Amino acid sequence: MGRTTVIRQHLYSHGLTSIQDLAALTGASLPTIRRDLQQLESEGRIRRVRGGATIAENTTIEVAFELREKQQLAAKRAIGDEAYKLLCPNTTIFLDAGTTVLQLARKLRLSPIPLTVFTNSLAIAQELMLVPGVSVSLLGGKVRAENLSVVGPLAELMLDRLWFDQVFIGIGTTDGDENATIYSVDLQEASLNARMMARAHQTVALVDASKFGHIATYVVGSLKEVTHVITDSGLDEAWRHRITESGTALTVASVPPGAEVEA
Repeated sequence: MGRTTVIRQHLYSHGLTSIQDLAALTGASLPTIRRDLQQLESEGRIRRVRGGATIAENTTIEVAFELREKQQLAAKRAIGDEAYKLLCPNTTIFLDAGTTVLQLARKLRLSPIPLTVFTNSLAIAQELMLVPGVSVSLLGGKVRAENLSVVGPLAELMLDRLWFDQVFIGIGTTDGDENATIYSVDLQEASLNARMMARAHQTVALVDASKFGHIATYVVGSLKEVTHVITDSGLDEAWRHRITESGTALTVASVPPGAEVEA
């Protein structure tokens, strides 16, 4: 992780911080930190104050998304690599706005396959828009800034006129109840995800092990409606058995030792 990224994420999480504390955090000299802060302020990312700095108000959404993206990063990358193996040339797929699905998009950018891609993710559309052989279409609708996604009735109406060979979705949480219910923290995200699952021949859920066994507010559907689950080696045996017993295919991605320190 670059030094300026460390600074931004620290300011987002901890608020106003002195230059001395930022230097101690990064191991850089005071003059270096001052230059970093000057650069970040010129970009509109932070606001300098006497003796320190704080995050700029208009960048909190961006940093919040960045923080979520980096949580369980090595696991998400490994899951994205496994999902990439399921892609078939010259098919039509949908990539949702989950941060694990973003890692699949990044793998596709590095190793292009001729595909037609639909998405409701601004980040994924930007990631893939110049990739050779990949046609990218972005749903229309309301922008949900917290997730850099497009949601709402207009997006759902567009989905109703489309059909996909595969949908790749991230999962907010999934509960240990009888149906292994999938949840989202946002009503419009939940509604759109349910609609996209119904518009595909195959639904592939990309979900790191930390998301299992928790409840959120809004129901998306059930793991029983998912064709294939790709997760990481942190998933316990009880969940692995439960997924395979339901008839859903399961792939467990291996995370290289020590990889979680990456950023």
